[in-house]
Amino acid sequence: MPSTARPLRKLGFLTIGLFDPADPARGHESTLEIIELGERLGFDSAWLRHRHLQHGISSPVAVLAAASQRTRRIELGTAVTPLGWENPLRLAEDLATVDVLSGGRLNPGVSVGPPMHFEQVKDALYPDTADAEDFGYERVRRLLDLVRGKPASDFSGVEGFEVFSDVVQPHSPGLGRRMWYGGGSLRSARWAGEHGMNFLTSSVVKAEQPDGPWDFAEIQLALVREFRAHHPDGEAARVSHGLVVIPTDSASPEQRAKYEAYAAKRLPRTASPQGPGRLLFAPDLVGTAEEIAERLYAHAAFREVDEVAFALPFTFEHEDYVQILTDMATKLGPALGWRPAG
Repeated sequence: MPSTARPLRKLGFLTIGLFDPADPARGHESTLEIIELGERLGFDSAWLRHRHLQHGISSPVAVLAAASQRTRRIELGTAVTPLGWENPLRLAEDLATVDVLSGGRLNPGVSVGPPMHFEQVKDALYPDTADAEDFGYERVRRLLDLVRGKPASDFSGVEGFEVFSDVVQPHSPGLGRRMWYGGGSLRSARWAGEHGMNFLTSSVVKAEQPDGPWDFAEIQLALVREFRAHHPDGEAARVSHGLVVIPTDSASPEQRAKYEAYAAKRLPRTASPQGPGRLLFAPDLVGTAEEIAERLYAHAAFREVDEVAFALPFTFEHEDYVQILTDMATKLGPALGWRPAG
């Protein structure tokens, strides 16, 4: 197997945490069990997607607080929290609290833009300020400042029997270095680098050239290089690479058929940019660990990174995730030069 320019140092996974609305507790428990399994298998990180008004995890920070008490080592992240739904000050308090509870293992990933289906939800979310809300990068900057300890108030001191702070409490000093931006455009990559964040890439990028060519890996490679070119740490700046990866080494014939059908159904969207945002999707990688490793080594952007957060498919069963994660840790990771954490 050919070697990569950057040996794979950190192996992570990402899940959406689907649940049955008739029994949401079972689905959330399944997610926690998957994170515990990830730690036992030696994964370096586990990440949760953020879904509002859907049957997926709407409060990953709360779920990660629970996970922090059931694990001891694995890093815990969000990929990503859409800040259009959040108050940066309140979110900064929640993130710092969970980081303290986890012993400094939280890796919050965020993104910008108005909430999905904003016209339908704005009266519930921002009944008085919808037209005035800023859903751009300024919202991220506010969160970064608060997490990093800049004042949130012009008052501090003792009032009666109570003591007040002018910065977010608790303050977790290392958290500011573990903030991630999930981006798919050159502008986002540049902004994240300029503001000293880490950068999450995924299976979606923006096709910036209207007439092509549309090579997903090359577009993603351009994002990674744009980010590092503007980051104070340069080539050492952290980038996590995320594709949908489904190893089949220990899968049953029925599981393999399901996985292949899932990938085939999603393949047509990878042929050209989709929607007004001109989003380009990467094909899902299904096959043996050796087959997937070959495809990853041939991927231009993958060769530039040393950590990954492979995405689990959204609609599979708990036992499917157990099989996929086990093969990732015992077959695919080693094929990529990774060693499990102790």
